[in-house]
Amino acid sequence: MGMYRKKPVVVEAIRFRRNNWNDILEFTNNTAHTLFIEKRIDGIATCIIPTLEGKHIATEGDFIIKGVQGEFYPCKPDIFEKTYEEVWD
Repeated sequence: MGMYRKKPVVVEAIRFRRNNWNDILEFTNNTAHTLFIEKRIDGIATCIIPTLEGKHIATEGDFIIKGVQGEFYPCKPDIFEKTYEEVWD
């Protein structure tokens, strides 16, 4: 067994919120679909993100990342914050 370090790579990402659905669609080239908001007052929003591994559910607050091959995938906020830091030009 070997030890490996993740190569540094800059990715594009957007945080999924119920009020930025149009931005999500634009960011994912209209591949995100099935926006669903639970009917409770505090209902959670979800959507489907097609990934290289199949369809994944993104939950409101997740980050949607554009990968190095142009693919998209959701990432939970705690994992995103441990893995990525914001880049300033």
